[in-house]
Amino acid sequence: MFSRISRMAGWVGAGTLIAASVSVAQDLTGAGATFPSPIYDRWRTDYAAKTGVKINYQSIGSGGGIKQFTEQTVDFGASDAPMSDEEIAKLKGPALHIPTVLGAVVLTYNLPGLPKPLDLSSDVIAGIFLGKITKWNAPEIAALNKGVSLPNKDILVVHRSDASGTTYVFTDYLTTVSQAWKSGPGKGKEVQWPVGLGGKGNEGVTGTVKQTPGSIGYVELAFARQNKLPFAAVKNAAGAMVLPSIESITAAGAGMASKLPATSDLRVSLVNAPGKDAYPISAMTFILIYQNQADPAKGKKLIDFLKWAIHDGQASAAKLDYAPLPKNVVAMLDKRLSTVKTVASK
Repeated sequence: MFSRISRMAGWVGAGTLIAASVSVAQDLTGAGATFPSPIYDRWRTDYAAKTGVKINYQSIGSGGGIKQFTEQTVDFGASDAPMSDEEIAKLKGPALHIPTVLGAVVLTYNLPGLPKPLDLSSDVIAGIFLGKITKWNAPEIAALNKGVSLPNKDILVVHRSDASGTTYVFTDYLTTVSQAWKSGPGKGKEVQWPVGLGGKGNEGVTGTVKQTPGSIGYVELAFARQNKLPFAAVKNAAGAMVLPSIESITAAGAGMASKLPATSDLRVSLVNAPGKDAYPISAMTFILIYQNQADPAKGKKLIDFLKWAIHDGQASAAKLDYAPLPKNVVAMLDKRLSTVKTVASK
């Protein structure tokens, strides 16, 4: 990429940037999470080619997406963080969380010359982001990476500066695996970071890590891959070091999927999932819709698009480093989407 803007465009996709900046007639508008923006941009393009329906999706972060969805300035919101009960109470009507794909939050870093991906544990990740482990050759990191020559270099933490579902997933993981993190910053779309620099969006964190030797940040897997940045293997709940991949994300989702028939609430966490093959910082990402659609024409277009996304759209998931939805989740979503009313209220 040739500048900061062109670097960002490289992974987001030109269509998203054009949709956000050019005033053209749109059939549907949405805003929110940057985590799924690569696949949403693909879906937007593919669905328009198939149906002629134009979708404007603005990748502004989960916090912004929930805000615009609450204010009803978009037809749908998008968030990696499920809405809290307090956020749901502010809505102007009943709403549904529609999972679209599974993804992974990865630890990406800028350490040229390493012969293989770093191995990291929950204690080490928490220690780095708490500012307690400050050198790349610290004993805690070296013990996990025997035989690797680690530099005597300061660690620069890069985190999100905006309200972010990716932050929610990452801090949900840290809160689950680290008592020190749980009793300190805790989890949320925004937290008080003990150390580090902020970047806006997955693109901002990716760009800063890419430009800054010695840095480490957390981003969605597709952003690290498309920017050719390395990412760490993370020790999971079974004690295995696991790299993020379609297979290891799917393994994390398998345990969640087996429990879903007992509940109708899809606001579930995949972090630190059981199983030797599960990547421990996996997550679902959601599209948010109102159950009662005030505009029947738009409501029908929205439901038709979502049905296409959870069926035909899943074929694009692996190509963009996401895992497709488990089949029983798709069946549940078909039933859930059938409850949406697309007749204007009288």
